[in-house]
Amino acid sequence: MAKKVVATLKTGSGKVFTKCIKLVKSDKTGAYQFKEEIVHNDHVKDFFTKK
Repeated sequence: MAKKVVATLKTGSGKVFTKCIKLVKSDKTGAYQFKEEIVHNDHVKDFFTKK
Protein backbone atom coordinates (compact mmCIF):
# COMPACT_ATOMS: atom_id res chain seq x y z
CA MET A 1 0.00 0.00 0.00
CA ALA A 2 2.87 2.37 0.68
CA LYS A 3 4.03 2.06 -2.92
CA LYS A 4 0.64 3.26 -4.14
CA VAL A 5 0.70 6.29 -1.82
CA VAL A 6 4.23 7.23 -2.86
CA ALA A 7 3.40 6.83 -6.54
CA THR A 8 0.33 9.04 -6.13
CA LEU A 9 2.28 11.77 -4.33
CA LYS A 10 4.88 12.05 -7.09
CA THR A 11 2.41 13.34 -9.68
CA GLY A 12 0.79 16.74 -9.96
CA SER A 13 0.39 18.78 -6.80
CA GLY A 14 1.45 15.85 -4.62
CA LYS A 15 5.06 17.03 -4.74
CA VAL A 16 4.37 19.47 -1.90
CA PHE A 17 3.66 16.62 0.53
CA THR A 18 6.07 14.31 2.38
CA LYS A 19 5.43 10.99 4.08
CA CYS A 20 7.00 11.20 7.56
CA ILE A 21 7.69 8.20 9.80
CA LYS A 22 8.60 8.73 13.45
CA LEU A 23 9.55 6.19 16.13
CA VAL A 24 7.55 6.79 19.33
CA LYS A 25 7.92 5.04 22.69
CA SER A 26 4.65 4.05 24.38
CA ASP A 27 4.11 5.31 27.93
CA LYS A 28 2.13 2.26 29.09
CA THR A 29 4.14 -0.67 27.76
CA GLY A 30 7.47 0.94 26.91
CA ALA A 31 7.34 -0.61 23.44
CA TYR A 32 8.26 1.37 20.35
CA GLN A 33 5.70 2.18 17.65
CA PHE A 34 5.90 3.88 14.28
CA LYS A 35 3.76 6.96 13.68
CA GLU A 36 3.21 7.73 10.01
CA GLU A 37 1.64 10.84 8.52
CA ILE A 38 1.54 12.59 5.17
CA VAL A 39 2.47 16.19 5.90
CA HIS A 40 2.84 19.37 3.84
CA ASN A 41 6.50 20.26 3.25
CA ASP A 42 6.17 23.40 5.38
CA HIS A 43 5.06 21.40 8.44
CA VAL A 44 7.65 18.60 8.46
CA LYS A 45 9.68 20.09 11.34
CA ASP A 46 6.49 20.58 13.37
CA PHE A 47 5.64 16.89 12.95
CA PHE A 48 8.98 15.77 14.36
CA THR A 49 9.08 18.27 17.23
CA LYS A 50 5.58 17.57 18.65
CA LYS A 51 5.02 14.60 20.94
